[in-house]
Amino acid sequence: MTQKKLGWRMRDVLQRAVGAEAFSDAEADRLLYSYDAASGRALPDAVVRARDVAQISALMQAATRHGIPVTPRGGGSGMTGGAIPVAGGVVLVMAGMNRILSVDTDNLVARVEPGVVTADFHAAVEQRGLFYPPDPASSAFCTLGGNLAECAGGPRAVKYGVTRDYVLGLEAVLPTGEIIHTGVQTAKGVVGYDLTRLIVGSEGTLAVITAMTLRLLPLPESVRTLTVVFDTMDRAAATVSEIIRRGLIPRTIEYMDQAAIRCAETRMPGELPVDAGAMLIIEVDGRAAETTAMAEDVAALCRGMGAREVRVAASPEEAKRLWAARKAISPALFRYGPHKINEDIVVPRSRIPDVVEKIRELREKTRLMMVSFGHAGDGNIHFNIMLDKNDPSALRRANWAVEALFRYTLEIGGTLSGEHGVGLSKQPYIDMEIGPDEKALMLRLKKAFDPAGILNPHKIF
Repeated sequence: MTQKKLGWRMRDVLQRAVGAEAFSDAEADRLLYSYDAASGRALPDAVVRARDVAQISALMQAATRHGIPVTPRGGGSGMTGGAIPVAGGVVLVMAGMNRILSVDTDNLVARVEPGVVTADFHAAVEQRGLFYPPDPASSAFCTLGGNLAECAGGPRAVKYGVTRDYVLGLEAVLPTGEIIHTGVQTAKGVVGYDLTRLIVGSEGTLAVITAMTLRLLPLPESVRTLTVVFDTMDRAAATVSEIIRRGLIPRTIEYMDQAAIRCAETRMPGELPVDAGAMLIIEVDGRAAETTAMAEDVAALCRGMGAREVRVAASPEEAKRLWAARKAISPALFRYGPHKINEDIVVPRSRIPDVVEKIRELREKTRLMMVSFGHAGDGNIHFNIMLDKNDPSALRRANWAVEALFRYTLEIGGTLSGEHGVGLSKQPYIDMEIGPDEKALMLRLKKAFDPAGILNPHKIF
């Protein structure tokens, strides 16, 4: 595992391309960047710490010329193995390119580098009375470049949309080394193909993003956060559908089943209803009077749907602690088992109750621990199976359950991923959703961008 594959000639080529201070093939560095938040690891042959666009261009030219795989990496928080260097080669660490280059308060745009931590960007623009809505659960340590690569979403997507809705333009380096500029810095622009949207969500397989122009919004004047407790998961799911059907659009509607509540409660001991069947976190925003009225309407609807308790956070600090608890669910799940299979399906909101029932059936059939939570407002359900993967029977039953849920998701008009992407873990299932002609077109696009096949190889397809 620790044997280096790069000969001295290739080491010399790479060092001359990127600078000796940016290059490392030390075992500690290679081990550090051999894995991400998904299970599995693969050792790279070297690590390059990105410094600027010219350096990355030189690296990509050398990599294409000599057939050296390059895997870009942000914060390493991806859940499908997108940053695992399965082909060896170089891991290109983008964390050092972390400057907020400009914030234009007149035109509501910002220009930033890919290594900026998402939460740091939130704080920086909010200090200026501005708002960047995408808010993935890993925002405290994930980076904007990684968010763009995966087209991250988060709780606020139900009202504000996902990352691609806020990307106006990009600076990026192609696998062949050319530096390209896509998109615009204006609210509108339809000249040529939309290369920006093609690259956003491409999981680092088409280009290395080196800078981005992001759209901002005015910071909402007021935010109210409600927790709504139900005795059963099906009542909570039905309530989500009814909220949207009534034309009430909160900025977030998150749900947790009982197992997820117990995980969140580790961050708020004694404050969450661990005996409940489900809990919703609903957040509304806008002008103060509008927010108060909408919070009251949502609370009344929830009570009418059978909620046993509706509580409005008494302070911003209480709301902040509640969200910290929600974002801690995923790592806390390991209390239920040593290994996790983590999927993020999306279904039409009206079908959430059906998916909840399907998960209950799969839990009974497999006798495995299953936990669900996620962004109910836009139908994005995070489905987790906790197990010991060293138990062949448990692993076989878990894989059967995943495929069964995926097939059901597609049958009811859903998709196999809303935020996590395909990466490595969803590769066995991509043909269930993508037809042969569409897949062939995608592969031709990959070939056009990356003729040598060296940029984040073996991902998606």
